Amino acid sequence: MSFDEGFLAELFQAISEAGLQVIIVGNAAAVLQGVPVLTQDVDLMVRKHAQLEIKLDRFAKRFGVILTHPYDPVSQVVRAVGRPVGVDFVFSLSSGKSFESIRSRATSVKIGRRSVLVASLEDVIAAKEAAERPKDKATLPILKDALRVRNKMKAKSRIKQR
Repeated sequence: MSFDEGFLAELFQAISEAGLQVIIVGNAAAVLQGVPVLTQDVDLMVRKHAQLEIKLDRFAKRFGVILTHPYDPVSQVVRAVGRPVGVDFVFSLSSGKSFESIRSRATSVKIGRRSVLVASLEDVIAAKEAAERPKDKATLPILKDALRVRNKMKAKSRIKQR
């Protein structure tokens, strides 16, 4: 991954100060769970609400970026540009699962002194399968293998605890 914990800590400080509710999705979510994949940006699923535009603008000022809509007029993405690592705020995933649904299965990961929500590997896989993009298809075998290994390790751990 082309960013470090310092960048993520700064990113989530700005997100917190702006009052945004987000979940890390995509390959960044996989990387934070130990999957050996690469990514060039951080994808964040953001909860939609009436004050979202105001909060995104507040985030942009605090983080020192400009917000763009790369796929207008039907954009489901707001892209923050102006930093070495891009940040995409997405309003929906290809899998069609809601923010609340993704959050219910998310795991908490410590970044700096802050805990952040990270989409489950199952949800990352479901979104990539639904997207059917070549770059997503290329990472699916790695993601599925990592999930399989993790599930086997959990099962072994449960057996040892008995």
